[in-house]
Amino acid sequence: MATDHEVLLPDELPVDHRSGFVAMVGRPNVGKSTLTNRLIGQKIAIVSPKPQTTRNRLMGILTRPDAQVIFLDTPGIHAPKHRLGQILVEVAAETLTDADLVLWVVDVSVAPTDEDRRVAALLAGVSPERIVVADNKADVLHAEHVRENVAAYEELARGAQSLLISATRGDNLDRLLDMIIAALPLGPRFYPEEEVTDQQERFMAAELVREQVLLHLRQEVPHSVAVSVEEFRPRSEQMTYIRAVIYVERDSQKLIVLGKDGQMLKQIGQAARVSIQELIGTRVYLDLWVKVRPKWRSDDAELRRLGYRSPKHEGR
Repeated sequence: MATDHEVLLPDELPVDHRSGFVAMVGRPNVGKSTLTNRLIGQKIAIVSPKPQTTRNRLMGILTRPDAQVIFLDTPGIHAPKHRLGQILVEVAAETLTDADLVLWVVDVSVAPTDEDRRVAALLAGVSPERIVVADNKADVLHAEHVRENVAAYEELARGAQSLLISATRGDNLDRLLDMIIAALPLGPRFYPEEEVTDQQERFMAAELVREQVLLHLRQEVPHSVAVSVEEFRPRSEQMTYIRAVIYVERDSQKLIVLGKDGQMLKQIGQAARVSIQELIGTRVYLDLWVKVRPKWRSDDAELRRLGYRSPKHEGR
C-alpha cells in the first residue's frame, strides 16, 4: 500500500519478511483498545468500560524479526446521534481503505447486535481473505453459548478466518498474531524498530486525563467530555508542566466533574498525573481546568478546534 513514511530496507531483514497495516474495527466496547495494547505489549490506547472510549484512529506498531504489523485502532462503529458520532464512524470507515488487513473484533459472549450487523454491512465490500474475526471476551462466554455465538458471527463474515480469544486474559493472542502476519504481504519495515506509536506526548496526556474522567464518573458526563492540553513544557529536567482543560456541554456537568469542594477534579488529576508521569518519564505538575462549551459535539468549529476532523474534509 502507498505510504508517506520512509521505507526501511536493512540488509538483515529475512526475504520472507512481512509487513502491513491492520484496521481494527468493531462496534463500541468490544475490547479493541485492550487487544491493541496487549498485542503491542504496552499501553497506547486508553481503556474504560464506557462505550466509544476511542475517538481517534490510533496507531500501534509491533516489530518482530520476521514482520512489522501496524495496527490502526479505530472508534467503535455505531448509529451516530450527533456530529461527533458521525465523524467517529467516518474515521473508522476511512481506515478500511488504508488497510492491508481488517481485524474485526467482536464480543462473542453475546449474540450479534444491530451494531455488529452495521459493521458487517460496512465490510461487505472487503474480500473475506482480507478479514480476520477476533471472537473476543471468551473469558466471559458461557459454555452453552459457544457454538451458537461463534456460528452467528461466522455467518456475518462468511469465508473469513476467525479465532476465539480473550484480550484481557491473553487467550490465543499468539495464534491470532500468527494468523495476522501470515495474511500480510511480503514487505519492508515502514517504521524504526523502536517506534511503537505515532501519537505525540501532548495528545497522549490529554487522552490519559479523559481516561480518568471515564473511570471516575458514572453518569452521562463522560460522553460529553473532551480534553485539550493547552500548555506542555518542561520546567526542568525532572519536571513537566501541563495545563489541560476538560470541556463539558452544561453547567450541571461542570459541577459533577468538579465535585464537592473540587474533590472529584482533584481525584481525576491525581490519577491522570501518575499515568502521564509513567508516559513521559518526569514528574508532572498537572494544572486542570473545567470549562463549558454548549453542544460542542454538534458544532463543527468546536470539533475542529478540539482535534476531531472528518476524513472527508481533510484534503487528500
